[in-house]
Amino acid sequence: MKTIDELIQDGVEGKRVFVRADLNVPLDGTTITDDGRIRAVVPTVKALAEAGAKVIVASHLGRPKGAPDPKFSLAPAATRLGELLGKNVSFATDTVGDSAKATVAALANGEVTLLENLRFNAGETSKDDAERGAFADALAGLADLYVGDGFGAVHRKHASVFDLPARLPHAAGYLIATEVGVLKKLTDQVRRPYAVVLGGAKVSDKLGVIDHLLEKADRILIGGGMAYTFLKAKGYEVGISLLQEDQIPAVQGYLRRAEERGVEFVLPVDVLVAAEFPDLKTKAPAHPETVAADAIPADQEGLDIGPETRKLYASKLADAATVFWNGPMGVFEHPDYAEGTKAVAQALLDSPAFTVVGGGDSAAAVRQLGFDENPGRGFDHISTGGGASLEYLEGKTLPGLAALED
Repeated sequence: MKTIDELIQDGVEGKRVFVRADLNVPLDGTTITDDGRIRAVVPTVKALAEAGAKVIVASHLGRPKGAPDPKFSLAPAATRLGELLGKNVSFATDTVGDSAKATVAALANGEVTLLENLRFNAGETSKDDAERGAFADALAGLADLYVGDGFGAVHRKHASVFDLPARLPHAAGYLIATEVGVLKKLTDQVRRPYAVVLGGAKVSDKLGVIDHLLEKADRILIGGGMAYTFLKAKGYEVGISLLQEDQIPAVQGYLRRAEERGVEFVLPVDVLVAAEFPDLKTKAPAHPETVAADAIPADQEGLDIGPETRKLYASKLADAATVFWNGPMGVFEHPDYAEGTKAVAQALLDSPAFTVVGGGDSAAAVRQLGFDENPGRGFDHISTGGGASLEYLEGKTLPGLAALED
């Protein structure tokens, strides 16, 4: 795929460049609580603006139902992007309507605008090719060139991700180029031992990647809510912990395959439990109890890995040459259940391995827990796309990446 540097070398001065970013940031009302995804697109936008392009940034936020919804407005993102760029970023209050057309028409060379949430138009996410194509045609009318830089959305066959690049000369932005380069080190250019840490709530979200990693990884460490389905599959009592009963046969199959292939599957040996889920608003003390993983009381819920598991997991990561981590080890948003996630993050930092944090909640956790996210001082890479990263590791073709290939 063509790079943004090649695009700039060909000349972008005075041209309208549509940058498909991923500004799907968490909001508390109109306050951005984690601006990581906005910061990730800054290098691409800055390079284009400095080269004299008229930069049109577009993104989705949340899951509006194909119509304007004020709580999903990208207006706060426009303000923050302007702060990070050190220049004004104008904001169009629609996607392809009068505001968008007027705002784009008013751009001078080197200026930047942000369109309103792409998902306010039903054509963005439509499964009907004609409807999606019509929206892509309207977006194409705003621009001369296309740069794909929203890695968190490349696994979606959406108008601005998949259809629009076919209508304009296109290139990959810096973020996408970096993400793909990193993911190749987790698939085609792996240094071993290769350890994978998987957490998060649901086993079903990780089935595809577990299946694929059984052919790639040397050891797989499991934590988070999904761990209790694995423990149940081994015949353990898991109390009122998060459980996907329907996934137990699949999990048992994975455990058998891992043993047959010599892949080490590592499960918690102890967990923190409580009778009820913690209050994440007040952060009131939860007073958890530590129990063995095979001795969870019937009326208790597992909410984090325990101290012995933290030590075990650190030891399993210490000699790794490559580590991929996706998903927290517990309810990290509450201080009483953050130690497991914190321990895994620290183990990655202490390891000499090439370390990748796979987006989503894991990325939010490392920021919330105060870890340095800058390459060279922290983790080697923090992905901006949890779902996209997982699907890439599953070996799937990602529509947004395929669309950027010539």
